[in-house]
Amino acid sequence: MNIIELYINNLRREDITNFALKNGINLSAEELEFTYDFIKNNYKDVLKNKESFDFSKYKEKFSSENFSKIELLIKKYISYL
Repeated sequence: MNIIELYINNLRREDITNFALKNGINLSAEELEFTYDFIKNNYKDVLKNKESFDFSKYKEKFSSENFSKIELLIKKYISYL
């Protein structure tokens, strides 16, 4: 198990909420559930295909304000991987 797997295995909804709030994103309950489930179930695929990851297909899962902010965060952090 690598460090990313270990982190994801221990990830809590509260961790996502806190990260979002620190980045000016106030997730609704539905947005939080979608985000949590998406990370838990898809992180390996996203990491394998980070250059081609298309967040736009999840636009309907978030408010327009949150979608824009999350899209910027994804672009920022994907460049670190």
